[in-house]
Amino acid sequence: MVNQGSVCVVGLGDVGRSPRLQLHALSLADEGFSVDIIGYSGASPKPRLTKHTNVRLLYLPPVPEFNKYVPQLLVYVLKAVWQSLTLFVWLLFRRRSDHVLIQTPPAVPTLAVCWLYCVLAAAHLVIDWHNYAYSLMALTLGDSSPLVKLSYWFECYFGRKAHANMCVTKAMRLDLLQRWGILAKVVYDRPPEEFQRTSIQDRHQLFTRLSVRYPVLGGAAGSTAFTIAGHPPALRPDRPALLVSSTSWTEDEDFNILLSALIDYDKSPRQDIPNLICAITGKGPLKDHYISIVLATKWNRVSIITPWLEPEDYPLLLGCADLGVSLHTSSSGLDLPMKIVDMFGCGLPVLAHDFRCVGELVQDGENGYVFRDAEELSVRLIDWFKGFPECCSSSKHAHMHRHIEAFQTLRWHQNWALNALPLFK
Repeated sequence: MVNQGSVCVVGLGDVGRSPRLQLHALSLADEGFSVDIIGYSGASPKPRLTKHTNVRLLYLPPVPEFNKYVPQLLVYVLKAVWQSLTLFVWLLFRRRSDHVLIQTPPAVPTLAVCWLYCVLAAAHLVIDWHNYAYSLMALTLGDSSPLVKLSYWFECYFGRKAHANMCVTKAMRLDLLQRWGILAKVVYDRPPEEFQRTSIQDRHQLFTRLSVRYPVLGGAAGSTAFTIAGHPPALRPDRPALLVSSTSWTEDEDFNILLSALIDYDKSPRQDIPNLICAITGKGPLKDHYISIVLATKWNRVSIITPWLEPEDYPLLLGCADLGVSLHTSSSGLDLPMKIVDMFGCGLPVLAHDFRCVGELVQDGENGYVFRDAEELSVRLIDWFKGFPECCSSSKHAHMHRHIEAFQTLRWHQNWALNALPLFK
C-alpha cells in the first residue's frame, strides 16, 4: 500500500477507553497513513491497534497528584501547564506529522498546543468534536464559573483555527456553525466488524470464563446460567434474561434511574417475567458510591454485576445480551453515546434515555425505545421481557431486529472512508 503520509492522533485521555480515537487511528493506518497516537496509558487498547505495523502508541507521563498539595483552582492551572509541556515535547520529538487529529474534549490545553505544533510543522489541524469541554466542566463548576467561561472562549478561538472539523451529530454540526461559525463534517459512529451476535459456543466459553469472578453466571456440571454443556452447547430454556449497560459513572449519566427501575422490576408481582442479570461495564468516579447502594439492597429476581472486560470480551458480552440500556444524556445535548452503536452492531435493541438529539440514533419503537424517567424504564423492561424466552420470536422483537440489521449494513470503516478520509487528502 502506498504511504499516504503521517498523522498524529491526540486525545488527552486513556487511549484504551477512547474507542472512537482508536477507530480513527485504525482506519487511517488501513488507508496507508503512518499513525502516531498520543494519550495516556490505562486500559488495554484494541489488539489490532497494538499489532498494526502503521501504528505507534506514545504514552504521556501521568499528571502528578497536585491536589494533594495545592488548592483546587491551582490544580487546574498546574495540570494544564504539565499537559502543555509534556504534549508539546512529545509532538516535537517524533516524526513530523502532515496532519494532527485531535479528539475533544478534553480541549484544554490540547487545542492550543496542537495548533502551535501545526504552525511550526506546517501540518494540517483536524478536530473531532465529541462534545464541548465547557459544558462538561459546567456540570461540576456551574455555568457562571470563570473557568467554564474561559473554556468556552478557548474552544471557540482555537476551534476556528483548524483546517478541518468533524463532529458526531447533525445537531452538533448546526450548533458549531451557529455558535462559532465552524463548519464541520458529520462522521457518525458506526460499529466495527467485531461487534456481532455471539454464537452459542462462544457464549458458553465466555460465561464459563467470567463465572470464576462472577458466580451468578455459572451453573452445575460444566453448564452456565445461560447455556447447557454439550457438543455443541445449547441455550437453557430456563435461563435468566441478560441486560447490559455501559456507563462512565459520571454526572451526565444518572445511574439512579436504572437502579430504581431494577428495584421496580424486582418487586413486580408478575409471574411471566424472568430473573434478570444486569451487567454494567465501565469505570468512573461515582462507581463505588452506587455499588455500595446495590450491595445494601435486597434482591430477589435481579442480580447486578459490574465487570471490567478485556477489549475482546466486551463485544462478546454485548452479543450475548437480550437488551441494552443507555443512561447517557450529554452535557450539551449534542453528542451520541457510542455504546448504543456497539449494541446495535451486536443486534441488540436499546432502551435509551431521552435527550435532545438521541433521535438521530434511536428511533422510538423501531430499533429501541426512549425513556424519560425510572418509571418509564421499568415499564419498558417488564414489557420487553414478559414471556421470556418465548417472546424473543414475537412480531415486536422481529420488527426491531429487522431495523437493527439494516443499521448493521454500514460499518465503521466504510462510513469513515466516505466521510472522514477526504479531510486527510
